Amino acid sequence: MINLVFDLKNLEYFLCILIRITGFVFTAPIFSQRGIPRQFKVVFSIFLAGLIYGTMGSHSNLQYQTIWGYSLIIIKEAVTGLLIGLSVSICTTIVDFAGRIIDMEAGLSMVNLMDPSTNQMVSVSGAIYQYGVMLMLLLTGMHRYFIQALAETFVLIPVNGAVFNTDKLLNAIVMFMSDYIKIGFRICLPVFAVMLLLNAVLGIMARVAPQMNMFSVGMQLKVLVGLCVIFLTIGMMPSISNIIFREMKVLITTFVDVMT
Repeated sequence: MINLVFDLKNLEYFLCILIRITGFVFTAPIFSQRGIPRQFKVVFSIFLAGLIYGTMGSHSNLQYQTIWGYSLIIIKEAVTGLLIGLSVSICTTIVDFAGRIIDMEAGLSMVNLMDPSTNQMVSVSGAIYQYGVMLMLLLTGMHRYFIQALAETFVLIPVNGAVFNTDKLLNAIVMFMSDYIKIGFRICLPVFAVMLLLNAVLGIMARVAPQMNMFSVGMQLKVLVGLCVIFLTIGMMPSISNIIFREMKVLITTFVDVMT
């Protein structure tokens, strides 16, 4: 049953819920896209906050004495929402890392594109994989999982109940960085392996036929072969997305455990 009775204490509690949800919406993928109007993000945050507020059984009193105490609670809730959203958002940068390695191997390292969603320069391959992962995220319903996970954090981490353990948070980031590099190299491994074989073939041809200019021929072959390998391996996008989504679930669970 949804409780729509509001007084000053309930309003303070509702604002704390809204701040955490707003921090998540403005940092999590899909919801934080620059193409989405900010007015929609604010209205969506208020809508989610109203649903979560109404479904919570009891609204505990916030323990504070002055306005500075309440401001500290607001800051704590904002940091909690930002960390939860950041745990999901940084996983999407894995494909950009893999794309830069692919472009470096395929001779496209100097070609960059403006990503309208982040307003940053990204590699060509990174942009292809990035949009592919975002499409798979919508098709598989991962955005609904994010909302469900955010709602469950209010049970695991009550309002004004977050405890920031810097040591555990640092360990979680270090563990993620190891997975970050490992997953990135798994994504770019087909292109990397083909380019390694191509370099070996070009080296042999340079010794067999020294009159041929292998430098100019090799650059063109690398671009052509690299694009062909990307085209042939684009069917691996569901598997790549599953790996990244699995890492998202692990990291968001780890970050929530750090704050409990």
